[in-house]
Amino acid sequence: MLKWITAGLATVLAGCAGMQATQPNPKDMTFFVTSIGPGKGGDLGGLEGADRHCQSLAQAAGAVNHTWRAYLSTQAPALADKNFVNARDRIGTGPWQNAKGAVIATSVEELHSPNSKLNKETALDERARPVNSRGQTPLKHDMLTGSRPDGTAFPGKPFPDMTCSNWTNGGDSGSAMTGHHDRAGPLDASWATSWNSAHPTLGCSQEKVRPTGGDGLFYCFAAK
Repeated sequence: MLKWITAGLATVLAGCAGMQATQPNPKDMTFFVTSIGPGKGGDLGGLEGADRHCQSLAQAAGAVNHTWRAYLSTQAPALADKNFVNARDRIGTGPWQNAKGAVIATSVEELHSPNSKLNKETALDERARPVNSRGQTPLKHDMLTGSRPDGTAFPGKPFPDMTCSNWTNGGDSGSAMTGHHDRAGPLDASWATSWNSAHPTLGCSQEKVRPTGGDGLFYCFAAK
């Protein structure tokens, strides 16, 4: 009897060990929503500062083997100027998965298609925690992107600012395009359910990004 119990216990423990070994963890993640922003609204220190923020949060969570990039576009100084950056061109080729192992997209094309799996359940922060979505207080579903639905940049002047002066403006003026990580809004419309191009902020300071449901958060992708 004792031998049978011992053998059975060993089998159970082995099974548990096998389950534990296959559990996903933040070390394997290649996508996350920032748990906090730099705290200056749309002033992220430019693309370089935003990338550093992604890298810092990822490393603190244990995802040290990747080069992280913020999903952000920049605008050219003028309409005919080609000095702009498309968010879709910064993030590598995929696939990308969150800290729990759920794949949000296998390629850049899928990410920007109706087949994208980026939503309330999958858009977790670097610690595998959900981010406050519509119906929760405070609402934090506005993600800074500065991008159009296909992940490309907005035109430069005379068109309006959609990137808080290319992520260097933390004042009340200007604006930045945001997306809804929970794919939810006040209307059942394409703009309201867009993860990357829902509506602009009211300004660029932390105080001006909050009234519409933001907290200066953004998406981070492992480019390598």
